[in-house]
Amino acid sequence: MAEVVAAMAIRPLVSMLVNKAANSLLDKYKVMEGMEEQHKILKRKLPAILDVMTDAEEQATEHRDGAKAWLQELKAVAYVANEVFDEFKYEALRRESMKKGHYRKLCFDVIKLFPTYNHIVFRYKMGRKLCRILQAIEVLIAEMHAFRFKYRPQPPVFKQWRQTDYVIIDPQEIASRSRDKDKRNIVATLLGQVNNANLAVVPIVGMGGLGKTTLAQLIYNEPKVQKHFQLLLWVCVSDIFDVNSLSKSIVEASPKKNDDTDKQPLDRLQKLVSGQRYLLVLDDIWNKEFHNKWERLKICLEHGGMGSAVLITTRDKRVAEIMGSDRAAYNLNALEDHFIKKIIEARAFSSEKEKPVDLVKMVDEIVKRCCGSPLAATALGSVLRTKSSMNEWKALSSRSSICTDETGILPILKLSYNDLPSHMKQCFAFCAIFPKDYKINVEELIQLWIANGFIPEQEEDSLETIGKHIFSELASRSFFLDIEEFKGDKHYRFRLGVLFQKYM
Repeated sequence: MAEVVAAMAIRPLVSMLVNKAANSLLDKYKVMEGMEEQHKILKRKLPAILDVMTDAEEQATEHRDGAKAWLQELKAVAYVANEVFDEFKYEALRRESMKKGHYRKLCFDVIKLFPTYNHIVFRYKMGRKLCRILQAIEVLIAEMHAFRFKYRPQPPVFKQWRQTDYVIIDPQEIASRSRDKDKRNIVATLLGQVNNANLAVVPIVGMGGLGKTTLAQLIYNEPKVQKHFQLLLWVCVSDIFDVNSLSKSIVEASPKKNDDTDKQPLDRLQKLVSGQRYLLVLDDIWNKEFHNKWERLKICLEHGGMGSAVLITTRDKRVAEIMGSDRAAYNLNALEDHFIKKIIEARAFSSEKEKPVDLVKMVDEIVKRCCGSPLAATALGSVLRTKSSMNEWKALSSRSSICTDETGILPILKLSYNDLPSHMKQCFAFCAIFPKDYKINVEELIQLWIANGFIPEQEEDSLETIGKHIFSELASRSFFLDIEEFKGDKHYRFRLGVLFQKYM
C-alpha cells in the first residue's frame, strides 16, 4: 500500500509544473525568448501526461514494476522541471520589478543584492536546461504509449467552500451517543480497579477508522474518570515504540512533569507516577516487536498508586497479548447504521438547504459501503458533498472497494484525495515534511503553503483566507485529525490522519 500513497504525491507535482509552464508572466516579459517552440511543446505534452496518471497509478498499485518505475522517473523529471520554471518566473519578476521602477525606489545599494544578468548568457543556460527537460519528457511520452496507459482526463472539481469556521470536527454528540455503551463499560472497568495493586492494562482493539481514539477521548474526558484518577496522561505511540522517547513523551504530557532533565527518561517517569493513581492512554500502537521494551516501561509504570491503569488503542489483538493484559481485549464493533447515516448526511448536505429527496434515499445504500467506520463515513460524505447529480452518487456507491476488512479505509481516503483539485493535493502532500504524530500549527502551515506557491491567487479572497478554506476541506475529508484550539484564541493545531500516519 505504501506505493499507492507515494504515487499520489506525484500528480500534484506535475499539476504544479503545468501551471508554472502556463504562467502568463513568462510570455509577458519574454523570458523564454528563443525557446518559444520548446515551450509550446511542453505546454501541449504535460497535460497529456496528467491525463494518463490515473491509469499509471492503478497499474503501480497492481505491482507492475514498469508503471512504478515510470512514475518515479516522472517524479524526478518534474522536480527538476519545477526548479527550472521557478528560475524563469524569478527572471520574469526581476524584469517586472525593473520595469515598474522598484529597484530605483529601493536605492542603488539594494541592486547589488541581485546577480548581474546577461540576457545572452541567461538564454543559453536556460535553453540547455529546457532542452534536457524536453528530451526527458519525450522519453516519458514514448514509454507512456508503450505501456498503453489509458487516457482518463480529470473532471473539473465542483468547489463548494465551507464559509464557517475552518476547523471542522464531527459533532461530539454523535460520537458520544454512538459509543455511549462502550464508554460506560470501559469506564466501569477502569474505576473497578481501585483496589487492584497490579497495573491494569485495558486494550481497545478495532480496524483503522472505527473510532478507537474517539472512544478513548470520551473515556479520558469523562468527569468520573477525571475525578477518580490523580494523574491523567495521553501519548500517541504510532509505529515507533522506543522506550526512552516514549518515557520522555509521557513525562512531558503531564502538567506535573519534573524538571530533572539530566536524569534518564525512565527515572523521570518512575518519579512522576510514584504513589499516584494514574490513567495512561497509549493511543494507536502498531509495532508488535516490542515485548522486551514494554517490560522495561512496565516496571517503571508499576510504581504508580493502587488502581492505576493503562488504556491502549490498537488495530492488532497481538499487541494486547504482548502487553500482558489480564483481561480480554475490548473489541470495538462497527458503528450502527443509523449513526453512520447521520455522519454521511451531516457531511453530504448543507444545513441551510433542503435535502434532495432522491439523494437522501441513496444514503441508505451508501451506508452499507462504509463497513461501520465513522472515518469512512466522514470522508465519503465529504466527497458526496461535491456531487450534485444522482449519476455521480450512483457511481460512488457502485465502487467495488470503498472500505473492507482487508483494505481498511485506505480506498475511500484515496478516492477522496483523487477528488481534490491539484493545488489541494499539493498542499496535503507537502505535509509529508512533518514527523508522524507531530502537532502542526495551522497558521504556520498555511504560511508555508503560501511561501511555496501552492495556493492559487483569487481576486475576491486573500491567500490566508484561501489557505483556511483548503485546510477546512482537507480536515472535512479526515486527512487531518485531533484539531484543537490552543493559547486561548483562534489558533489551532492538529496531527496528520491515517493516510500519512501509516503509508507515507
